[in-house]
Amino acid sequence: MMKMRIGVYVCHCGLNIEAMVDVSGVAKFASILPDVVVARDYKYMCSDPGQEMIKKDITEFGLDRVVVASCSPRMHEPTFQVAIQEAGLNPYCFEMANIREHCSWVHTDKERATEKAEALVAAAVFKASQLEPLETIEVDVTPIALVIGAGIAGMQAALDIAEEGFKVYLVEKEPSIGGHMAQLDKTFPTLDCSACILTPKMVDVARHPNIELITYAEVESVEGYIGNFKVRVRKKPRYIDEDKCTGCGICAQHCPVKVLNEFDLGLGYRKATYVPFPQAIPMKYTIDRDNCIQCRTCENVCGMEAVDFEQKEEFLEFDVGAIVVATGYDLLDPLKEPEFGYELENVISGLQFERLSNASGPTGGKLIINGKVPKDVVFISCVGSREKGGREYCSRFCCMYNAKQAHLVGEKIPDANVTVLYSDMRAYGEGFEEFYNRVREEGVRYVRRELEDPIEVKMMDGEEDRVVVVAKTENGLEEFKSDLVVLANAAVAKGDADKVRRLTSVSRSRDGFFLELHPKLRPIETTVAGIFLAGCAQAPKDIPDSVAQGSAAASYVCSLLAQKRAKGESCISVVDEDLCIGCGTCVSVCPFGAMEFSERGTYGSSNFRKVAQNISALCKGCGICGSECPGRALNVKHFKDEQILAQVEGILSV
Repeated sequence: MMKMRIGVYVCHCGLNIEAMVDVSGVAKFASILPDVVVARDYKYMCSDPGQEMIKKDITEFGLDRVVVASCSPRMHEPTFQVAIQEAGLNPYCFEMANIREHCSWVHTDKERATEKAEALVAAAVFKASQLEPLETIEVDVTPIALVIGAGIAGMQAALDIAEEGFKVYLVEKEPSIGGHMAQLDKTFPTLDCSACILTPKMVDVARHPNIELITYAEVESVEGYIGNFKVRVRKKPRYIDEDKCTGCGICAQHCPVKVLNEFDLGLGYRKATYVPFPQAIPMKYTIDRDNCIQCRTCENVCGMEAVDFEQKEEFLEFDVGAIVVATGYDLLDPLKEPEFGYELENVISGLQFERLSNASGPTGGKLIINGKVPKDVVFISCVGSREKGGREYCSRFCCMYNAKQAHLVGEKIPDANVTVLYSDMRAYGEGFEEFYNRVREEGVRYVRRELEDPIEVKMMDGEEDRVVVVAKTENGLEEFKSDLVVLANAAVAKGDADKVRRLTSVSRSRDGFFLELHPKLRPIETTVAGIFLAGCAQAPKDIPDSVAQGSAAASYVCSLLAQKRAKGESCISVVDEDLCIGCGTCVSVCPFGAMEFSERGTYGSSNFRKVAQNISALCKGCGICGSECPGRALNVKHFKDEQILAQVEGILSV
């Protein structure tokens, strides 16, 4: 191989690296490594002067490979790749050594941290001598988007994409769009009517000429790659012809069957022929065949002849260039936290409170429990959230909806005694702290307790319609007698999140939510190019943040769809057909469906054989296929065996 000319650049990263690594010493060490013609250290290599230094040296010293020792490649590898490309080098003639996260941030002995940094730099230099220029793969882009989930984040994303002139398929599995926001009464901290904000947006979605709304449907399969996804959607039968239904409601008025209303979380009833709520979009009725007694009354009274008991499920197939996952969240079943007494009639969840408080709810907006107006109300925060060894995350919006609901109790029942049992008050957003202070000034009593301290909700002895909350608080062991207890139960990942993960190949975090590509720098993108996240599908967040992320996802989608061609991965698997034995292991283990069989020779002849073949546009370069291949026929570009072995040699040379 031709002798390389390698430049090495070691970053101080302010004090992040310098505090625990002798940066100048590492640069001096790098200068004597094989093929290194220049080695420098600089305060911030990622800054404009740092990048200009690299570009100048490429020209002056005729560098053909560059190594930067600094922070994580996930953060700044693209930055340096662009810089060397601007100087005329192929972006894959670059290698990065992480001496911040792997050295300075994890060690307390500066001498040993420096030795480790030198070993990592040596590994990067030895690998750099084995690097090869790679070509960037480009694919055509279908200028159409799919948004999965029509809550507030999904609707915002769909509207923003549609406003830019692109067609959008918006798929919602419920009979109506709107998500959890449609169930709310007021929104914090402004106390705006949730329906007043949401309903116009729902109407805009339904009327937009670029949005094809597909409700009561689920995505069944997603195949393909960035710019070219093939989607299959299963549309469930409503047993009502949507083209004929006018939403008059005569069918529901005459339906003799009443069942618990899931939209009201079991606090009220609906008919077997129903719309979820009065402002539903589309305003088309659905027949619940699981509870329908098939008396056909609805069919007899419908003047539009819209009832169709022979309706079958439909399958729709279409191509899109980008996908937004906005599937939302579920709420933890409080029965999983038995100490909070959710099985008692006087104990409800926060969302159930919203339905009681809502004018379109089961009580017409009146707070009535067991036929009575509650006088003593206790709110309990962090039910299932921030648990050590369990759901360790904060659900983010609970503190503020506790405050909002405490205010609503005082508004609807002026003589009520309201207590909030909390652990930490997290009023982080605009106007949140002011609203919290306002609620306290209105007379709501806030009592602090440690999250790990014991708490129990149980019936009061001798009083069948009251409960008592026994809790260790900052004041010691206290009892709170109550007519109503409201639980702020944790936001959790959707029950069908794993199905969506299998469909899209988007990774999930340990909390079950979908995982962003980078928590700081790339919070909208996923590990699958062309698929983006919005709203609580990614993590719990309030309405403004969900709307903002919906718009952000739309911005990414529009940027992609506006291009005629999109860039794919360059670091992909390659098959050595001479070594491939056609066992199919790679085909079965690839999580992206990027491996397939290809036939060689004439079928039926002695030279006929099947070999593995990589679908370049689908491959993410994860390397699973190569690690599983029994014939060692697979390598990942930029991470070939000889390149990895060169790194090992570099470490052992120190």
